[in-house]
Amino acid sequence: MPQDLIAAIKEQERALVLPAFDEDTAFAIGCALRERAQAIAAPVSIEIRSSARRYFFTTLPGATPNNEEWGRRKGNTVLRTWKSSMRVGLELERSGRVQWPDAGLPYEDFVDHGGGFPVTLRGMGVVAAIAVSGLPSVEDHQLATATLAAHLGIAEIPLPIPD
Repeated sequence: MPQDLIAAIKEQERALVLPAFDEDTAFAIGCALRERAQAIAAPVSIEIRSSARRYFFTTLPGATPNNEEWGRRKGNTVLRTWKSSMRVGLELERSGRVQWPDAGLPYEDFVDHGGGFPVTLRGMGVVAAIAVSGLPSVEDHQLATATLAAHLGIAEIPLPIPD
């Protein structure tokens, strides 16, 4: 199962590539994420940022400062590895490794749970990270990927997770 899940996340990362990215794109995606989270009363923190700047940030009712901190660490993981934070955790687990010291991702600045997803620009690569925190790991991840898929006008790529 972990291998199937990793393969599905890799497919999401391959497919969810933007043709352009700027402040307006980040704002549109961030607002769509917020609307989607509000529709399910998700108590989340949402951030879109690059290594140099924050493009979008919001919290919804019920989110705590801890969610903002976890989001920061998820975003750091994406920006360091150019992979979703969930994929990083699954790959480390599969290889019998941990984020620190094995992967060089200290716990105070990185986390390998779902919710961090790369913002990839066609022809350029990873330019930013989306970080959602406040729901269970897989749900944080799916909120980000479903919103990106909708923004791109493509079908969601489901994860093979048992009900």
